[in-house]
Amino acid sequence: MRTAAEWFNEYAQTHQHPLNQKLHYICVPAIFWSVAALLVSIPTPALFPPWLNWAVIILIPVMIFYGSLGIKYFGIMLPVSIVTVFSSMIMAKAGLNVPVIGLSVFIVAWIGQFYGHKVEGKKPSFFTDLLFLLIGPLWVIEKARRKISN
Repeated sequence: MRTAAEWFNEYAQTHQHPLNQKLHYICVPAIFWSVAALLVSIPTPALFPPWLNWAVIILIPVMIFYGSLGIKYFGIMLPVSIVTVFSSMIMAKAGLNVPVIGLSVFIVAWIGQFYGHKVEGKKPSFFTDLLFLLIGPLWVIEKARRKISN
């Protein structure tokens, strides 16, 4: 299995152009949130506790993957995931149309992603390995963290 550094290095190869990187700072978190919002919107069986929804269920193996990269990455993505899921749940409780909002954000963010890769002149990394869909959010956070600390 690849290390986090190996994943990041390979991901960075298709994310060199400054515009593509800027679009990723916006679009990757938006896609992460929108997927959670769409999963939260899927009805769950009545026997589920109120906090248990499809987003939480899907995030279990996702968090195991992040944990396999290291406790640091698990620790970074756990609060991000919690905020992502619970913000969607709060929006739904407030009566907002979370499926429509989630789908709209998803579509617009992917348009941004593909435009960034058109400018970059390289295909998105997930075309070679779907796990790059999970590396993207972590790469964005790590890149932003490094910029802030410099």
